[in-house]
Amino acid sequence: MTVTMNTYRIALKGLFFILLTMGSTTFAYEPIQPDMLMMKGHSSSSSSSSSSSERGPRGPRGPKGKKGDKGDRGSNGPKGNQGDRGHKGKSPKGDRGHRGKEGNRGKKGHKGSRGSRGYIGLGIEGPQGPQGPAGATGAAGPTGPTGAGGGTGATGATGASPTGATGAAGATGANGGVLDFADYFALMPGDNSATVAVGTPVEFPQDGPNAGVGITRLTNYTFNLAAVGTYQILFQVSVDEAGQLAVAFGGLEVPQTVVGRATGTSQIVGQCYVTTTVADTVLSIINAPGNSTALTITPTAGGQNPVSAHLVIIRVL
Repeated sequence: MTVTMNTYRIALKGLFFILLTMGSTTFAYEPIQPDMLMMKGHSSSSSSSSSSSERGPRGPRGPKGKKGDKGDRGSNGPKGNQGDRGHKGKSPKGDRGHRGKEGNRGKKGHKGSRGSRGYIGLGIEGPQGPQGPAGATGAAGPTGPTGAGGGTGATGATGASPTGATGAAGATGANGGVLDFADYFALMPGDNSATVAVGTPVEFPQDGPNAGVGITRLTNYTFNLAAVGTYQILFQVSVDEAGQLAVAFGGLEVPQTVVGRATGTSQIVGQCYVTTTVADTVLSIINAPGNSTALTITPTAGGQNPVSAHLVIIRVL
């Protein structure tokens, strides 16, 4: 009878077990250290009739052993190549998010430099606007000055009463047309014996008729006009030379009164109206300034009788 025994080496938790099978019967041996086994497995056989052994057929596979403990983690393998880029997704666009809160106000920036002055506009003037509403009535102004008196009204109708008694005579009125007058004269030879230099007066030393008190003598050649008014002046003088005479106020020539002659065959005669502006104006008849010749008052001109020179002053206003 031949008995075939199979021996198997099984590793479990770092130990090795020896399994012995004999037919369909399996015997378990105690674990042994790995260095106690020299070969993966061996078989032996015995025979009652022979000492030689031969390998028997392979037995059936044993049951699966228990799961061993988890081994240590191995080292990381090399980094693989980058994969191809994936296709773009086709998800629909999401809704717009809510508006975020307003951020804090930033710091004030630096003041910029002043820009260049712009060009003057060339627009046309617009049309005039409509007239505004009338303003409120102002306060009444002060009372104006009294107006001039009205003219005399028409004479009323004669009343029914009888004529009254004659009234008393009124005061004598001023002389009509002439308020004051005076006549002053000279007779040559005798008067004006010396020549009359330029700018000096002719003498009228004798008094003729006069009326009123407004015209009076001061000297042989000056006369006072007391009232401010308008006067008529008449004078005539015979002289030997061509020359000029004029009315003077206070020794100053009144320009519009100058009269003269160019030859020695006639008198110098003056007639004019003058108006005074101050009371007590002093009047005289002078050899007009600016001339170069002194005047000689002619004695006994045209014959043997003395010749007169006259000055007549009349206040008319």
